[in-house]
Amino acid sequence: MEAELSKTMRRALFAFSCISLAIGACGGPLILRLYFVQGGSRIWLSSWLQTAGWPIILIPLLVLFMERRKTDGLNTKIITMNLRVSIMTTLVGLLVGAINYLYASGVQRLPVSTATLILSSQLVFTAVFALVLVRQKFTPYTVNTVVLLTLGAVVLALRGSSDKPQGESGKTYTVGFVMTFGAAMMSGLLFPSIELVYMKARQAVTCTLVLEIQLVICIVSTVFSTVGMLAVNDFKAIPREAREFQLGQIKYFVVLISSAIIWQFNTLGAVGIIFCASSLVTGIISSVLLPIQQVLAVVLFHDKFQAEKGLSLFLCLWGFISHLYGEYRAGKKNKSEVKESEMTPAAVP
Repeated sequence: MEAELSKTMRRALFAFSCISLAIGACGGPLILRLYFVQGGSRIWLSSWLQTAGWPIILIPLLVLFMERRKTDGLNTKIITMNLRVSIMTTLVGLLVGAINYLYASGVQRLPVSTATLILSSQLVFTAVFALVLVRQKFTPYTVNTVVLLTLGAVVLALRGSSDKPQGESGKTYTVGFVMTFGAAMMSGLLFPSIELVYMKARQAVTCTLVLEIQLVICIVSTVFSTVGMLAVNDFKAIPREAREFQLGQIKYFVVLISSAIIWQFNTLGAVGIIFCASSLVTGIISSVLLPIQQVLAVVLFHDKFQAEKGLSLFLCLWGFISHLYGEYRAGKKNKSEVKESEMTPAAVP
């Protein structure tokens, strides 16, 4: 069996998860938008790519299996996940499939910078669902963060469709906004749901189990999207779309394969951070990456960056700084309480 992670290993895993999330959260939307900008149009295919890279997870799982086998020998279980966790994880996988479809639909119609700002509102829903599902404690700073991020999303909603892509109708832009906002809402449910799976697992939550949970989520989501692709004949359309792709047929498949790999980093990072910290922290770190996403979108796709979008970004960053300060104050208070308890003499019997 795997030993409990030491504090150093947990910190290392947390750092690795943050890097993975940064790669996926910043690179995923950009390469997805590149697919649409250069002539791609298959939404179910785009949704499928967001989890189709799941075979990558088999590599670390194999390494962990070999490590466990050194201790347990021939009795080593290939799958450690129990039936209860399997059922809960399958439901989460279906949720991920729906989120991926909504998000792909939104990115097809919106500039990347706008889509990422809208998606930042997921922290609001993450906070609410974390309170309901896993009894996440709220502080005044957390509430302030939620309010500021809500205002950021409202600013984008009120500004209309002034930054819609050239040649796109206002109705199409509105549909994209609604789809992306729906993805943000469901993403807010996703992170606490994964944390709830850990809490209700009724077995030791090890690195192996975390990876198995990610594997099942991705496989179920991929099957969900595969059914959608079959329904709209996406598989038959791929050769034709590859021939018509503006960057060329070879680069078309490079974009698809790269997309599958990069999105897998996003899932791996999110699941890892929830394991090391909490669902709310995962949502907050996703918000931290917002400025990087904005800069990359403006540089690579020449997205417009009007005053309203700048205000929305400012509110999101303000909310993040507010949360960081709240965490700093809470940590300082805990250290002070521990120090006082150590200095207080024990009562004489």
